[in-house]
Amino acid sequence: MNIKQIYTNNFELNSSQIAELKSIKPQLVLVFASISHFEHDTFIKQLCTEFNEALLIGCSTAGEIYQDGVLDNSVVLTALYFDHPDFVLVKTSLKSMDDSFDAGLRLAQQLQNFSLNNILLFGQGVNINGSALIEGLKSQLPSQTVISGGLAGDSGQFSRTFILNGEHRSTEDILALGFYGTHIQLTSACFGGWKGFGTTRRITKHIGNVLHELDGKPALELYKRYLGDYADKLPASGLLFPFSMLSADGNDVGIIRTILGVNEAEGSLILAGDLIDGGYLQLMHASTDALIDGAEQAAILVNSLHQHQQAGLAILVSCVGRKLLIGGRIDEEVDAVSDIFGQETIITGFYSNGEISPFSNTTDCKLHNQTMTITYLSES
Repeated sequence: MNIKQIYTNNFELNSSQIAELKSIKPQLVLVFASISHFEHDTFIKQLCTEFNEALLIGCSTAGEIYQDGVLDNSVVLTALYFDHPDFVLVKTSLKSMDDSFDAGLRLAQQLQNFSLNNILLFGQGVNINGSALIEGLKSQLPSQTVISGGLAGDSGQFSRTFILNGEHRSTEDILALGFYGTHIQLTSACFGGWKGFGTTRRITKHIGNVLHELDGKPALELYKRYLGDYADKLPASGLLFPFSMLSADGNDVGIIRTILGVNEAEGSLILAGDLIDGGYLQLMHASTDALIDGAEQAAILVNSLHQHQQAGLAILVSCVGRKLLIGGRIDEEVDAVSDIFGQETIITGFYSNGEISPFSNTTDCKLHNQTMTITYLSES
């Protein structure tokens, strides 16, 4: 496997940048870019034209991750050449949030003829139930197939995100890049760094990922009371105040939920993924140091599980909420990962509206929020 990476804040790639990426004759090019780059017609057209012989996939972000840290209002392009390009791309369009499970089902049906080991999943990040998407995909795949990836970002605006599927950009598409065979290995894990605080409240009414009531009271009203002055900045301010999910018997299940939107008329909160029937929610908090330590722990987990010895590509998907809280020290989150993997590992990724990953000791993939998730890819 050979990897080349470039980054720029310009809306046009120069000839030397194009030549550098093309020099390895890539079969796959990952594109993580700002909303402004995706909205720039000429830029998207140039990408699709110049790399029409490779799979060109990616999404919009809330910050772009590259080898040396974090960028904003930029594009990071990572080109990959494989000796054994054992992967296949499928896609579907998400018609509405209620279509999320069926969208996962449609992706899985397109992958039935492949004996897959791993799937990289990229979805639009606003009008979606990420949990239902994953469950639909898993329902038609072997249990050992590991899914990782993330939901596109838009700098915390929760308005419109983009997916690039090689032929065009879209605000509705979901992509699944499936890997099969014995040569390419992907290893994924995640870690947060947040801690619960305050009262736990029972989920007394919800429909999928829409939370209507906590302890029998309107969820939005109760949440605004917690937020105080931050309530006027919802839904973006909700990134600073995520929920921890607890089971019906009060046990922490290790999953965090943040808010994608609010419905003032219904008094409800729209979360990034499904909730537990009869479960509990608790507010969470974290320090900058705890989040950076969490990123390091995710890298340690992946490093301990990955079997290939060859240096490869680390794809980092971290939550936009972590970026807002860490602030000016955000490069340290990537540095902590790089220190574990070493300088020979190339790093790419993005800040997202939702992270997709298994826990470290299982293949059961979930939608996460407020985590650092890492997928390490290498070829033997």
